[in-house]
Amino acid sequence: MQTDAVQTTGEKTARGEILLHVLVGALVTAAVLAICLFAPTEKTMGDAQRIVYIHVSVAWLGLLGFIVMAVCGVLYLLRRNLAWDQWSQAAAELGWLCCGLTLVTGSLWARAAWDTWWTWDPRLTTSFILWMLYCGYLLMRAGIDDAHQRARVGAVLAIVGMLDVPLVAVAARWFRGMHPAAPTMDPTMRAVLLSSVVGFTALFAVLLVRRRAQLRLEHMLDALQRRIDLNQLEL
Repeated sequence: MQTDAVQTTGEKTARGEILLHVLVGALVTAAVLAICLFAPTEKTMGDAQRIVYIHVSVAWLGLLGFIVMAVCGVLYLLRRNLAWDQWSQAAAELGWLCCGLTLVTGSLWARAAWDTWWTWDPRLTTSFILWMLYCGYLLMRAGIDDAHQRARVGAVLAIVGMLDVPLVAVAARWFRGMHPAAPTMDPTMRAVLLSSVVGFTALFAVLLVRRRAQLRLEHMLDALQRRIDLNQLEL
């Protein structure tokens, strides 16, 4: 009876995950279709302006990833639970990818809008610094074997690195540069942008949960392997 109950619960969980993935896939597909088919063509830049919908979405997720890292870092320092470090690592990997895509899509947009691939605009510069902070964080993790030491150092780096996140958000307003702070958009364009942000944020959340689950399993396997090695030494 207990086995049947566990099996039924597992089946319900699997069905729920499938439905969630289908929903997220539908949101992302709807966002991409809206960008390609429903968003009005901008008069000056033409179809190149459609890059903005992806650019803004991944830029937001690049900031969100570092926020999650910092929050999980604080929680790890308070509770010394490696689960929070796993969440932080998962957020760092996804945030690094999104921040990198921000720089790439921003360069493509800059080429079309400003006729240059890169300029040391305040927002571009602070975004590049954020990407470098992601790189430093991930390199640090690769260089420290002890799990708790790695988590402590990572937590401190994430908390300190959070100082750059508000700078990225307000750089276009506080400092004079070429990057628009809040460009005027057609209502349809704003709706498409919102659908893109929602769809890609949902995808980010799903990938975050899946990656953290993978890291948890890796940690359990490592602990099991250490226990087996210890038993073999005792024998």
